[in-house]
Amino acid sequence: MSTDKKAYPLRISASVLEAMQRWSDDELRSVNAQIEYVLRQALHKNGRLKPTKSKPVADDDH
Repeated sequence: MSTDKKAYPLRISASVLEAMQRWSDDELRSVNAQIEYVLRQALHKNGRLKPTKSKPVADDDH
């Protein structure tokens, strides 16, 4: 994963944000980190993002 981060404003429904907050709390991540994690998993699973050498995306179902 590159350390080059870009800010992006995100419009998200309150119910989805609340669910992401609960999930991120469970995973001990910030909401921002959880959203990026979920996006990376989806991109990887659908062949849209090549895995990086530094930190592979886990494909677990928990």
